[in-house]
Amino acid sequence: MNIDAPQQTHPNYLADRAERGLDDDPRGTVVDLSAVPLVLDSGAELNHVSVAYQTYGALNANKSNAVVICHALTLDQHVANPHPITGKPGWWDVMVGPGKLIDTDRYFVICANVLGGCLGTTGPQEVNPDTGKPWGVDFPVITIGDMVRVQAALIDQLGIPDLFCVLGGSMGGMQVLDWAARYPNKVFSAMPIATTSLHSAQNIAFHEVGRQAIMADPDWHGGDYYGTGTSPKSGLSVARMAAHITYLSEAGLHQKFGRRLQDRQALTYGFDADFQIESYLRHQGISFVERFDANSYLYITRAMDYFDLAADYRGRLANAFRDTATRFFVASFTSDWLYPTAESKAVVRALNAAGAPVSFVEIETDKGHDAFLLDEPEFHDSLRGFLAAAAEARGI
Repeated sequence: MNIDAPQQTHPNYLADRAERGLDDDPRGTVVDLSAVPLVLDSGAELNHVSVAYQTYGALNANKSNAVVICHALTLDQHVANPHPITGKPGWWDVMVGPGKLIDTDRYFVICANVLGGCLGTTGPQEVNPDTGKPWGVDFPVITIGDMVRVQAALIDQLGIPDLFCVLGGSMGGMQVLDWAARYPNKVFSAMPIATTSLHSAQNIAFHEVGRQAIMADPDWHGGDYYGTGTSPKSGLSVARMAAHITYLSEAGLHQKFGRRLQDRQALTYGFDADFQIESYLRHQGISFVERFDANSYLYITRAMDYFDLAADYRGRLANAFRDTATRFFVASFTSDWLYPTAESKAVVRALNAAGAPVSFVEIETDKGHDAFLLDEPEFHDSLRGFLAAAAEARGI
């Protein structure tokens, strides 16, 4: 199902691909949602909104098998196909595809690039039609709720009345919680994974370090670096390195790297990457800047920092789920110190208080926050069991 629409797009990543002889569009399908202005939580309005998305599988005759996957901060719509920029497998290829846990022979899967993103959905690097120039930091500040409203508008335009399941991890899990609270009659089942109902002071602090690294880079140019031939790659790389540490665990880092040296037999007594962990982080930073926009990083991390679901419901999280019929599956990981199990349990307690049907599992692993992206058999078995029961109840 494709709904194509013209899109004014900042030529940066498209021109780069053309120079390399690549003529396919890395955005996937782009649809114009500008029929009605989008009123943001900040009070600002966006009169021109487009969203880029990918789909997998087919919608069944009664439109009951649609699954929305919400992506995390540094990811995008390419959940189960080779990434058009990096060439790597889709970020959840281990989970999504024919015969896989989220079986695209059974479900119609939709994944959209979030509002504020940098791969086709309206964001700071896209062209502001009112000025003919990239938005840059003139783009209005957005929230998780704003992202979800755009996704809901996409689902409406696709003619899908409600969703079998909405799922995602990390920032994706925040979107899942907002979906379930905002549109309870449109969400049959919800799977918030490795996530939280509000961003902690510690998480805000890590994001602020990353934002300051970007804004301190002289190539940031006050956010107006588009068309200059430069971008704040050094700052964005440092931001990525700092954030990536939070996605791992101490045990996992020790097991994978320890204090082993990188391609040398002795210390150099200098500031080169003596240790394997240093080389690994530098590689993470360098590879990230090739596929992500620095201003998008500022906006999306800010949206996560502002997330506090209870605040939108008179300060009580249970109010967000009052009288809901949505079925919930909440999962956490023992070594996740970014969104520890206590934060998932707070969501479960709120769901219990609201009388919502909820299953909860804590997976023991040393893989840290990123465990939800990896091959974790116990997690996959638990998710498979929940999906099977929900699909039976849904009649699909």
